[in-house]
Amino acid sequence: MEEFKTLITLRDKLSKKEISPLEAVEFFFSRIKKADLLNIFLEQFEEESKERAKKLESSSSSNNLPLYGVPIAIKDNIATLEGFTTCGSKMLAGYSSPYDATVISKLKEAGAVIIGKTNMDEFAMGSSNENSAFGPVRNPWDLERVPGGSSGGSAAAVSARLAAAALGSDTGGSIRQPAGFCGVTGLKPTYGRVSRWGLVAFASSLDQIGPIGVSAKDCALVLSVIAGWDKNDATSVQKPVADFPNELTTNLSGLTLGIAEEFFPKELDSSIYKSIEEAKELFKKLGVKIKKVSLPHIKYATADYY
Repeated sequence: MEEFKTLITLRDKLSKKEISPLEAVEFFFSRIKKADLLNIFLEQFEEESKERAKKLESSSSSNNLPLYGVPIAIKDNIATLEGFTTCGSKMLAGYSSPYDATVISKLKEAGAVIIGKTNMDEFAMGSSNENSAFGPVRNPWDLERVPGGSSGGSAAAVSARLAAAALGSDTGGSIRQPAGFCGVTGLKPTYGRVSRWGLVAFASSLDQIGPIGVSAKDCALVLSVIAGWDKNDATSVQKPVADFPNELTTNLSGLTLGIAEEFFPKELDSSIYKSIEEAKELFKKLGVKIKKVSLPHIKYATADYY
C-alpha cells in the first residue's frame, strides 16, 4: 500500500475499495512498530483494530460512512472502552473507563478505527510533552527536539504518519502548538462546539477536544463528525453542524484579517516571519484585506492563563 498524503486521500481510496480497512490498519501498524523511539503510543489496539476493520468490510453499507476504515489515534485523557485512560500519569495507570467519550462514540458511528492512545503531558499540564510519567515524546522531524504539548503524542502520530488523524484537547494551546511544532494542522473548536463528556478536565471553562490532521480539510472532516450538541454536556451548543469540508471553498473576498503587531517581536525567528509574510500574500490574492491591529494587553496573557 502506498503512503497516503492526507486523510481525505485515504478515505477516498477506502470508499472506492481501492484498499480495504484491514489493509489501512495493517499499513499504520507496520509504521508504528518501526517508531518506538518516538514514544508516541501509550497503548496500541492492534488486534481490536483488525477485528473492527474486518467488521466494517463485511458490512455492505459501511463504506458510505464519512470516516469508513480510517485509523485514528486518541489522546490519553479522552475516555475509551478500549484499553486504559491514564492522562499520562501513573496515578491512573490501569484505569479502564466504563464508557466511551461522546467524541469516541461519534467517531465509531462514522466508521473510524481507534488504533491507540497517545502520550501526553501528565494531566495535560505542560507544553513540551516532557512531563509524561511514561517518558517524553520525541519530535518526528528531530529526535532531539520536543513535539510540543500537551497533545504532543497526537501531533507526532499524525506527523510521522502513524495515524490518519488524531484527537487532542486544547485548553491554552495544547492542540495548536504541538501541531505547529510537528508540521501538521491542529484546530481548537469554538467552546461548546464539541462535547467534553468523557474528557478528563483540566480547566472546564477552557477545555475543548479537537482534531489534528495533515491538512485543514482533514481537520474539517473530523470536526464535522465530532461536533454537535450532547445531552451529557450542558456547555455544548444546540446549533446545526455545518458542512465544514465544503465551507473551506467559501469565497474569502471582502474579509478583513487582523495581524497583531505584538506577535512579531524582534526576537522572532526570520524563517517564521517569512512564512507569515507568505501567508499574508496568499490571503491578499484571495481577496482578503490585511489590517495591522494592536493587542496591548497580550503581554499579560500567559500570567493570566496560569
